[in-house]
Amino acid sequence: MLIIGSHVSFTKDKQLLGSVEEALSYGANTFMFYTGAPQNTKRYAINSVITNKAITKMQENNIDIEKVIVHAPYIINLANDKEADKYDFSIRFLKEEIKRVEELGIKYIVLHPGSHVGLGVEKGIENIIQALNIVLEASSTVTILLETMAGKGTEIGSTFEEIAKIISGIKKKEYIGVCMDTCHMNDSGYKIEEFDLLLEEFDQIVGLPYLKCIHVNDSKNIRGAKKDRHENIGYGTIGFDNLLKVFYHKKLDCIPKILETPYIFEKAPYKEEIEMIKKKQFNANLK
Repeated sequence: MLIIGSHVSFTKDKQLLGSVEEALSYGANTFMFYTGAPQNTKRYAINSVITNKAITKMQENNIDIEKVIVHAPYIINLANDKEADKYDFSIRFLKEEIKRVEELGIKYIVLHPGSHVGLGVEKGIENIIQALNIVLEASSTVTILLETMAGKGTEIGSTFEEIAKIISGIKKKEYIGVCMDTCHMNDSGYKIEEFDLLLEEFDQIVGLPYLKCIHVNDSKNIRGAKKDRHENIGYGTIGFDNLLKVFYHKKLDCIPKILETPYIFEKAPYKEEIEMIKKKQFNANLK
């Protein structure tokens, strides 16, 4: 079964119910959202009445809440401890986000591992491990998914080896996982066109059971550019047929696939992209 969705909004008034309604308008059976703006700390209290309505609507429309994803805000950076107050803030804010995710009944939160900002990869990984172990000390039902990164700047997590090294240091491994991003992997140097081999490599280095989510995006960049610029499905350097293999790979049948592609003429393209993915036919008139 194809489990497909996209990024959707989460507003103060409609919260999770609005997210569900938006996902359904795209023909999706899962979705991903931020619980607040990804660039700041402003958050509204979770309304349990709205949450219950949203859960009912998901059940009525065959959306499995265990396949729904929250994305952690960008302002969290667990790799850099140069300034203790900022490092402590990242740990504290991630803890708070996880509480919100748990309150919503969501199982997974995707996290960018962080940027070492000159400290070096080894030190950055040490910092991430230390921070995640502190965060995961608390009892929680939420699993943190480390996202594969493009490798721009001093980002950590652009190789499977770096992801595996972080996981190896985590004490509560049952609450850690991975979210692949096809654009990021392309931009970091992996060959999406050889996806079978890529999955085998991931399985050997990290372990396929850790893979819980995939962001499926095309890329504006050539492989290895380390730039992280998403493109609409089939309009980038990865290509429609190569991405279709990701969507329908037999080993990934139960894993949610999330679109984070750019708006077209200031409009979300997700309905049209999901339709062409379901039909397995590229829409050359999308943009």
